[in-house]
Amino acid sequence: MKTTSKNNSWREKLHEVIYEADTPAGKAFDVVLLVIIFLSILFVMLESVKGLDAWIYDYMYAAEWVITILFTIEYILRIISIKKPTKYIFSFYGLIDFFSTIPLYVSFFLPGSGSALITVRALRLLRVFRILKVSRYIGESNKLIQALKDSRAKILVFLFAVLILCLVFGTAMYMIEGAESGFTNIPVSLYWCIVTLTTVGFGDIHPITPLGQFLASVIMILGYGVIAVPTGIVSAEYSKGEKNTSKSLSTNTQSCYHCHESKHVDGADYCHNCGYSLNREK
Repeated sequence: MKTTSKNNSWREKLHEVIYEADTPAGKAFDVVLLVIIFLSILFVMLESVKGLDAWIYDYMYAAEWVITILFTIEYILRIISIKKPTKYIFSFYGLIDFFSTIPLYVSFFLPGSGSALITVRALRLLRVFRILKVSRYIGESNKLIQALKDSRAKILVFLFAVLILCLVFGTAMYMIEGAESGFTNIPVSLYWCIVTLTTVGFGDIHPITPLGQFLASVIMILGYGVIAVPTGIVSAEYSKGEKNTSKSLSTNTQSCYHCHESKHVDGADYCHNCGYSLNREK
């Protein structure tokens, strides 16, 4: 576990708690943040429910203000605890943090805009992905991401083959059924084929001729394979990564105070990007 040297500034100590998860304080911060995020999302969902008692809406409104103020404080602390604030402000999570915090302030100055900003407030759910930096989970999440990257070419080829299959079957169904059955054109038939192949089956269009029903049955059976194949591809790559010990994935959660680089190998003492000391115990 990383220890903080006595000559570290208060900003570096704050940075260690907020951006990292190698210390008890950093882990506790992430857990508290996770609880607040889920409470915020819960209040956003309940706010859309009509017919509750008035005191419940008043309570949720007050709680939402408390949560928004906490998020605002956290946002400010993230800015002042990093040497180059723009690295955070214009990062993906920085923008998510900003846009998920301001809606309540906007609705305060622009009455009546609250309902329109509910969707923006729901962006707070994306902040849950911050918790993936916790060392307990980061290794497994990195393995999954690596498996998806390694299998992307196979999945793209498979999806291209499925698209061709949909074009063939959709065109065939258009020729078999025609406009009388609702297959008014090839794009509509293609839509029906995709819905059927993915086993969604809205039922808004369906074949009525024996040949069309037979073709639909074939597509339905193929649909099970369409669902299973990508899963098998990713699973195979994941298993391959598990067995390949040479491709060890880092579980380091340290973030460089100087340049905000966060992808460091396990046991790193210095940032690989700028050379700044990560203050790891030697």
